[in-house]
Amino acid sequence: MTATLHATALPARAADLPEIRRIETADLTWALAEGWKDFTEKRGDLIFLGLLYPVICFVAVALAFNAPLLPLLFPLVAGLSIAGPAVASGFYELARRREEGRDSSWWHFLDPLNARSRWPLALLTGGIALLFVAWLGVAYAIYQATFGTVGPMQPGDVIARLFTTVEGWQLIVLGNLAGGAFALATLVVAVVAFPMVVDQPVDAVTAVRTSLAAVRENPREVLGWGVRVAGLLALGMIPAAIGLAVVLPWLGYATWHLYTRLVVR
Repeated sequence: MTATLHATALPARAADLPEIRRIETADLTWALAEGWKDFTEKRGDLIFLGLLYPVICFVAVALAFNAPLLPLLFPLVAGLSIAGPAVASGFYELARRREEGRDSSWWHFLDPLNARSRWPLALLTGGIALLFVAWLGVAYAIYQATFGTVGPMQPGDVIARLFTTVEGWQLIVLGNLAGGAFALATLVVAVVAFPMVVDQPVDAVTAVRTSLAAVRENPREVLGWGVRVAGLLALGMIPAAIGLAVVLPWLGYATWHLYTRLVVR
């Protein structure tokens, strides 16, 4: 049974917004399945794009192992997922073209940067970048409030103290709570906004408002989507983030299909 049988159209809450569908858990599974089909169709062309993320992770780790940046090691690596919706814009375009039966060669990945979606994408990406910077600031503040009183430490010292001291567990709990809040904010804003500006001639504000409306109508399902995304990203980090070369393109395609279930086009 396809997801079209599960989604129910609802009237938009504002006249200038498209209709929002109420979806079910089955639609999440369908979106992931369709995204996997897209990935297997294009994996030979675009696997190198997915490999960029492991490379970026390695660079972030190398930089953070300098003592001044050590507190930002985990936030840098974990926060890279915040940038995912912006990077995935090319995958949304490829999925859209494949859905329409048009040529979806790898060079169309860059089409959103050269089309009407350029400026809306730039604004949305700027907002995501601000979230990323804010996350780093909050993470550093949490580190200073917990481990900051200990003094300078080497990487081995941080790892040793992380699970064996009260300060370490405070850092783990507070850091994960803050990280979860930022991840949720990114999900709520971006789950519809980024694919929508690739798909339709809308401005960034309208796209964000539509994303908020979709989440408001489907809070449990969108949260369930976030849990699935987090689980797949965690799996993708094993081993040494190499799995992200598969997971990130897959999620990019799948998010496009989720968008098509959430919004009446």
